[in-house]
Amino acid sequence: MSVRKLKPITPGQRFRVVNGFDTITTDKPEKSLLAPNKRSGGRNNRGKMTMRYIGGGHKKQYRIIDFKRDKNGVPATIKSIEYDPNRTAFIALLHYVDGAKRYIIAQAGLKVGQQVISGEGATPDVGNTMLLSKIPLGTTISCIELHPGQGAVIARSAGSFAQLMARDGKYATIKLPSGETRLILVTCVATIGAVSNSDHQLLVSGKAGRSRWLGRRPRTRAVVMNPVDHPMGGGEGRSSGGHPRSRNGIPAKGFKTRSKVKASNKYIIERRKK
Repeated sequence: MSVRKLKPITPGQRFRVVNGFDTITTDKPEKSLLAPNKRSGGRNNRGKMTMRYIGGGHKKQYRIIDFKRDKNGVPATIKSIEYDPNRTAFIALLHYVDGAKRYIIAQAGLKVGQQVISGEGATPDVGNTMLLSKIPLGTTISCIELHPGQGAVIARSAGSFAQLMARDGKYATIKLPSGETRLILVTCVATIGAVSNSDHQLLVSGKAGRSRWLGRRPRTRAVVMNPVDHPMGGGEGRSSGGHPRSRNGIPAKGFKTRSKVKASNKYIIERRKK
C-alpha cells in the first residue's frame, strides 16, 4: 500500500494526499453482491432533521459483506481486491469451490489467486477464519466476534488489529485496538492478520469540497453558537465556552459516560488508554 502526494496545480490539490490504490485489482464490483443504499440526509420518516451535518454526497451502492464466514471447510480463491465506498478497509471477492461468491474484509497481504478457508481444518494463515480456541497465542487477528455466531464486530476498520494474549477455560484474553484488554468466549471466531489499507490515516482531503463528496455538511463549532443553541455558546468576543460539553450538557474530554453497573464490565480486564 502507498499514498501519492499530488502536484499543486490547483489550490485544493496543494496539500492533497491520496491513496495509491496499488493493491486494488479491479474497479467493477460483483453485481450479485450489490444492494441499494438510500441516503436519508439526516431526516427521519417525517422529513424532520434529527441528525445534523449529514447530506449530499456521491451516490453509492452497498457491498454485501460476509462478516460471519460461516462456509466452514469450503476453500475459496481470492478473485479480486476492491475499493468499498462504504468503509475504510478494502474488500476481497471470494469464489468458493461450490460456486458461491462472497465479499469479505481484506486483510493486509492478501493476493489474488490465494486460497482462504474458515472453520475446522483452517491453518493460522492470513485471511483464514478460525475459532479463538484454535488460534496460536500471540497471533495478530482482526474481524472478531463478540458473541458466537454474531459475525465480526471488532477490528474491522482500515489498518486495525487485535492480539490474542491468553486463554483460560472458556475465555480468551484479547488486547483490542483501543488498548483495552477484555475477555471473549473461545467459541467466537476471528480472522488471521491485520485489516488492509493501513495508509488510510495518512490521507489528506486538501479541500472542504471533498467532505461534501463524502456526504458531510459543514459543522458549526459550539463556541460560535448562541446560548439558546448550545451550553458553550454566547459571550463577548472570542470566549472559550467554559467546560467542554455536548449539546445536552453532558461533559466531554475525560468524563466517563459508561455505566458503572453495565453487565459486560466484568469482562474488561484493563481499560483503554486515555
